[in-house]
Amino acid sequence: MAEPWRDRARRAVEWNWRLRAVGDPRPHYVICGKDALAYYVARAMLESELPAGGARVTVVVPERYRSNGPDVAGLRGVRVVRSDRLDVATFQAAGLAGATGLALLHQDDVGNLHAALCAQAVDQRVRQVLRMFNGTLADGVRKLLKAPVEVLSDAEMAAPAFVAAALNEVDPSSFQHRDKTLRVARRADVRPQDVVCALAHLTEAQGVELLPADQAGADLVLAEATGQPPGTEVAARRLVRARRRRRPVAVVMGAVRGFATRKIGIAVMVVLALIAVLGALISRAEDVSPLEALYLTLVTTLSGADPDTNKAADAQIMQVVLNLAGLALIPLITAVVVDGIVNARLALHTGRLQPPRVGHVVVIGLGNVGTRVMAQLREYDVEVVAVDKAAEPRGAALARQLEVPLIVGDAALPETLAAASVADCQALVVASTDDVANLEAALAARDLRADLRVVLRLFDGDFAERVEETFALGVSRSVSYLAAPAFIGALTERAVISTIPVDRHALPVAEVPVALGCELDGRPLDVVNRDGQVRLIARTPAGGAKTIWWKDLDPRQVIFAGDRLTVVARRRGLDWLTRQCAPPAHPGPDPRPGVPVQGGVHTPVAASPPVPGQTNSGVGATHPVPPAGDAPSTTNGGPADEFELTRRHDGTGEVS
Repeated sequence: MAEPWRDRARRAVEWNWRLRAVGDPRPHYVICGKDALAYYVARAMLESELPAGGARVTVVVPERYRSNGPDVAGLRGVRVVRSDRLDVATFQAAGLAGATGLALLHQDDVGNLHAALCAQAVDQRVRQVLRMFNGTLADGVRKLLKAPVEVLSDAEMAAPAFVAAALNEVDPSSFQHRDKTLRVARRADVRPQDVVCALAHLTEAQGVELLPADQAGADLVLAEATGQPPGTEVAARRLVRARRRRRPVAVVMGAVRGFATRKIGIAVMVVLALIAVLGALISRAEDVSPLEALYLTLVTTLSGADPDTNKAADAQIMQVVLNLAGLALIPLITAVVVDGIVNARLALHTGRLQPPRVGHVVVIGLGNVGTRVMAQLREYDVEVVAVDKAAEPRGAALARQLEVPLIVGDAALPETLAAASVADCQALVVASTDDVANLEAALAARDLRADLRVVLRLFDGDFAERVEETFALGVSRSVSYLAAPAFIGALTERAVISTIPVDRHALPVAEVPVALGCELDGRPLDVVNRDGQVRLIARTPAGGAKTIWWKDLDPRQVIFAGDRLTVVARRRGLDWLTRQCAPPAHPGPDPRPGVPVQGGVHTPVAASPPVPGQTNSGVGATHPVPPAGDAPSTTNGGPADEFELTRRHDGTGEVS
């Protein structure tokens, strides 16, 4: 009986795997995730020019999943391992043993912790970067794991950008480095002597120009923090003062209007107007005082009156009509009370029983990002109304603690937006995890108010840019794009101090050590600055001397080995500087792929068995031999002699 094709394919791949060399000098990174953050991190690692030849990247994704944004498994040049469980077998199949770094980027704190423990069992020396929302759990993880670990929260890093956009201010990013605290500000809001460097020049024609050559003409700068509050805090205080000046009568009338339905309210108003007119006519006909007229009207309306045949005909007619109006008023009052009670019970259940508000901020989606945005706005004492489809979203407990009303409902429906008083709010922050739902809610809100300021969260950075330009929906942000530089810096062990979001871009602030014999060793400081890429803001001399800041930096000063250069840079600029500061590469044996090295001598081996569809166009990167039953996965866009691994729940492998 002929051997099944799948078994022959599996044996061929395993044989080819064992014949690969073990001397590939490129660093190997394993990335576990399926959303846009994993995509941006994996793409940056593939495009990295450090070291020469780039890095090897393996991504672990679930067997079947739907991506809201860019697909990390579709990146050209990555190996793909499909598995629903991040356990020891999965990490062994991904070649984690001996890898340089591991990124656990799923939106599951407990799942990432379990995966980190499994990865530690495979290799205790691999550097781990975890994505976590719970700060308390993150502190415990740092103490629990023996491996070098970095725990980051993308929501915490991106929330200030959403808050600033909602308040129509620049991002209030601030960080402390050495003996100074630096923050982002408009040039007009800070003193000239406090400006560290220019960050961006904002123009309508050319858009955003990052790290421009014209330092004096930049609109956005990095400045030393002084006693003056940042622009976001000033804008929040202004908003709070405006809210306190609201007219109380308007608030009470709005609450009365919201108690009953419109039709019942109109009917009550018509009957009351009729009673008032008849009361005035009775008082004139009987020539009594206004107080006596009011008394006669109320008694006649509510309880009726003794018939009096001696009255004039017109007075008798008004008395009959007034009695009829009284008969109609009683059921209407009952209907108002019943309708109000029923609506109140339903509204309490869904959070829709809210008084009308003016000048507040509406946050749609209390997930990781929405919760952080809500918390930061409340820190500024800004009134917030939250909206979410789920009755108990992630941020529900914090919303109750901060006394933020939560409205349960679809944000794309007009009644939900009306309950949140979107037409009278200061800004609308749409921060749920569904791009389609976010776009629908933003468009529905714009239908209520054309000039409403909308801050829209979208996963795909390019899609966010195009939506902002096409639909004119205000400001669009990609959380993953803003947070990716910090994760990349932690994964590559770069000393990334902070990440500065500028519009839809992110500028990492990093401290780069100068190695002995590198390209910059012995060269002047002036070569570090590159317009549009790198800006030097501080230098810490070797030996732990005092840091020299931008005010005292001389471009003619010479760089020595052991110095540490603090820069604000774009990602490619930081790659260039890190490569220039890296120690010189020592040439060594370069084994050919597919040929094992024994004692420094290349030993030819037999060719692997032929596999249907297999070519000799090349082989993939070097990895440890996987255990029996687990085959390596494909490299997207790579040679045809590799296959994709689909691990089943029982631990067996299947090559497809």
